[in-house]
Amino acid sequence: MVLLSFDIEEFDMPFEYKGEISFEKQISISQTGLERILNILKKHNAKATFFSTVVFAENSKHLIERLLNEGHELASHTWFHSAFEEKHLKESRERLEELFSTKVTGLRMPRMMPVDEKEVEKAGYSYNSSINPTFLPGRYNNLKVSRTYFKEGNVVQVPASVSPNFRIPLFWLSFHNFPLSLYKKLASDTLKKDKYLNIYFHPWEFAEIKDTAFKLPGFTVKNTGKDMVERFDSFVGWLKDKGHSFGTFQEFQKQIKG
Repeated sequence: MVLLSFDIEEFDMPFEYKGEISFEKQISISQTGLERILNILKKHNAKATFFSTVVFAENSKHLIERLLNEGHELASHTWFHSAFEEKHLKESRERLEELFSTKVTGLRMPRMMPVDEKEVEKAGYSYNSSINPTFLPGRYNNLKVSRTYFKEGNVVQVPASVSPNFRIPLFWLSFHNFPLSLYKKLASDTLKKDKYLNIYFHPWEFAEIKDTAFKLPGFTVKNTGKDMVERFDSFVGWLKDKGHSFGTFQEFQKQIKG
């Protein structure tokens, strides 16, 4: 099973690089990208999971309703993208459920931040996908964490996929910066070894973000916008042609329990 997931959030990445962007633009850029993602998924009849901040969801109700109507899963990306308190774990889950009358069972922390697993369980989640089991300088070193899913208390941990050899991360940055042929090879190796693939992206990658005011480094904007739309469309089509199925995290959880 291929687990496509998207962290849908206010596009605040320019602040990490001392750039400037208004709140309205943060939301509109992510909305543009989300629409493009939903169109690609609809074209290929592929289901995915969307981890949303409450801030983005409250400002994008029509798009969240659309993704739910099209059979995708809504999960929590906490309340804000750049501020976190432990109480946001439970509050964000409850607010998303209240807004959209859907069951929210999954969590992904913004920027894959570490989180107290006991608090995750207390907040009512059954799975957490907040670990990238690799080494990323300045971000995290999770080389000792399991590459594949495991149970911690009553919560299933579903780490982002890395290659079986050398733990090369298959997250959004490698999708943009590796030749697509290399990325496909790593994805194939991982699917063969693990029997599933868990890869994540963001809606703003599918929008136009090459704005000098944002001050984003080249490796973050390479193959974004229309280039990303074409690249991702091609990749999903390739997976489909290979006979792989696409599922939500909730469906995956049922499968591994079975």
